[in-house]
Amino acid sequence: MGFALSGHAGYADSGEDIVCAAVSVLVINTLNSLERFTEDCFSLDSDEERGMIVCRFENRPSHDAKLLLDTMILGLSDMADDENYDEYIQLTFEEV
Repeated sequence: MGFALSGHAGYADSGEDIVCAAVSVLVINTLNSLERFTEDCFSLDSDEERGMIVCRFENRPSHDAKLLLDTMILGLSDMADDENYDEYIQLTFEEV
């Protein structure tokens, strides 16, 4: 159980891409919150050059972790549903 991000938004040049910045803030804040406010154990792999982050939980996420993840998904979904940004964000949900 976890999530993965890959690629850059491509909305604007590096350093000026507000879509990439917004996604980064949502994801990094969620990761920091999971670490600080929950007891959940997870691993993290990242590659800034490729715009890749992979977060994997060792066990099923706790109620608090699920709430934080749902909050991140809400923010990302709202951006993906916005006609100004929808072509730059694609969300895929998989059950494995």
